[in-house]
Amino acid sequence: MINNLKTETRNENTMTLDDMSTKTFLEIMNEEDQRVALAIKEALDPIEQAVNAVAFVFRNGGRLIYMGAGTSGRLGILDAVECVPTFGTPPEMVIGLIAGGDQAIKEAVEGAEDSLVIAKADLKNIHLSKNDIVIGIAASGRTPYVIGGLNYAKTIGAKTVAISCNKNSQIGSLSDLKIEVNVGPEVLTGSTRLKAGTAQKMILNMITTGAMIAIGKSYGNLMVDVQATNEKLVERAKQIIVQATGVSNEMAAAYYEKAERKPKNAIVMIETNCTFEESNKRLELAKGFIKGAIQLEEK
Repeated sequence: MINNLKTETRNENTMTLDDMSTKTFLEIMNEEDQRVALAIKEALDPIEQAVNAVAFVFRNGGRLIYMGAGTSGRLGILDAVECVPTFGTPPEMVIGLIAGGDQAIKEAVEGAEDSLVIAKADLKNIHLSKNDIVIGIAASGRTPYVIGGLNYAKTIGAKTVAISCNKNSQIGSLSDLKIEVNVGPEVLTGSTRLKAGTAQKMILNMITTGAMIAIGKSYGNLMVDVQATNEKLVERAKQIIVQATGVSNEMAAAYYEKAERKPKNAIVMIETNCTFEESNKRLELAKGFIKGAIQLEEK
């Protein structure tokens, strides 16, 4: 029943929302938003398990598939597409699926989220395999599209994770792993694009960032696999080389070109005084980790 969902209950702090001054409303909304990070803190254990599960899938050539409807689906797509420039991953490594397809990114597609069948078709269309991991996202925890996707994923043998903003959720009961964060009722009743959406975005940030770090996509806190698709990112890539090695801007720029515009390779080349081809071999032996690739030179 919808009345039992925390995300659908009325917030006692905003019962007179339409009579509040803008300042009062903003203060209350800000206070409510602060509850999100604290609620997520209570779910760090299952989030850690999810990060480890995704990293395992990546190491073994599998993919991460997000599934959701409405805001939840859009957040999955947002996280997926941003992995490409941030971590230099191929687009098919992290995929976001939304009920209703691409049209639903911009506008509601009537009935799509209520279908158990569409999700199965969407997963078949991307050739879901047992090597993949499917993460279902639903603030309510009971979206049929997500339920259908998780059920199909289990028949294939893929790992499943559920992210919900209600405890004892339906999608949680279906999944190998559940992340349930109680952010409480929304400032505007039922508008789960607010605290629930914020919580989902924060959790997705944790999962992909943590998993990418676990497979060697950072050096310290530097995004060494950044894909320089514009002038700003080209300059960032060069500065990453400077920050990682201490060389001059000019030398960083020169090595950036020698390394075929791959900061990770440039760093290994500088630190070990090797060629681009040798840096590739070292990184392959070190499974993508710069520290391991550098230490190979010292052994």
